[in-house]
Amino acid sequence: MQSLQFGFSLDPTTDHSAHRELVRAAEDGGLDLVGVQDHPYSAEYVDTFALIATLLEATERLRFFPDVANLPLRHPSMLAKSAASLDLLSGGRFELGLGGGGYWSAIAKMGMTAQLSRAEALDQLDEAVRVLRALWRGEPEPVTFEGRYYNIPGLQGGPVPAHPIGIWLGAQGPRSLRLTGRVADGWAAPIPSYLPYEKWAESNAAIDKAASEAGRDPHDVVRIAQLVGTVTDRTGDAESASGNAPIRATARQWADLIVRLATEQPFRSFVFWPEQTTVGQVERFAREVAPAAREMLGRRA
Repeated sequence: MQSLQFGFSLDPTTDHSAHRELVRAAEDGGLDLVGVQDHPYSAEYVDTFALIATLLEATERLRFFPDVANLPLRHPSMLAKSAASLDLLSGGRFELGLGGGGYWSAIAKMGMTAQLSRAEALDQLDEAVRVLRALWRGEPEPVTFEGRYYNIPGLQGGPVPAHPIGIWLGAQGPRSLRLTGRVADGWAAPIPSYLPYEKWAESNAAIDKAASEAGRDPHDVVRIAQLVGTVTDRTGDAESASGNAPIRATARQWADLIVRLATEQPFRSFVFWPEQTTVGQVERFAREVAPAAREMLGRRA
């Protein structure tokens, strides 16, 4: 059960004092991860990477990741520098959630006028993963890369991250799932409003198949389930077998759901998206749901 990871998702609002209280509750409660959404085009949000930097400084053990970083607005050479810097300065507590971009009308308002098709966005994402890894290796020879979307004529890589940063793709379509299986370190499963529960098993199977065909062990691709809802005192519906409805159920029901996802599918990380992001909800997930799920899975093992 040591491989299980639990965390919560955070909106990058301007209320920094609230952020610090939330991550303090998460760390004190024993959570492992914090995902910070990335919507640079939203005026009410601060920059995700800047917020992660301040929260890494305010914590000692929690790991952080953008959930997920908007690639069209972030060149991979700068992503590599930012990610490696955050990882080094925090002692190895940064992972990189990454996506090909979805809200193209909003992206265009930031000056990116060339909208990509889904196929083109995935090709760009594939190139970006290769650029990131090349720059993180920190080899003495400059990195050169010549692709359709990125051309690097000879950039010195580095700094080298403190640990091998995981690249977790936010994939949902068939081709993006195959890309995840081929090249990614993890799959940050989209919340059910984007990918309904009934699609999760077949999506995992597609990743497994692509990983195997690429000569990889499918178990090396970390699976992160992102679960929206509220921990309540009243028994609710936590089957979550289909649809996209938020989970509103007791801590025991939440734990039962996590156990089912961890036994029927290869999910090993669980990120809580509270409907109302309060210290109380984060504490309940950390102190009631996660320990119960660990205990139940430990008995099964």
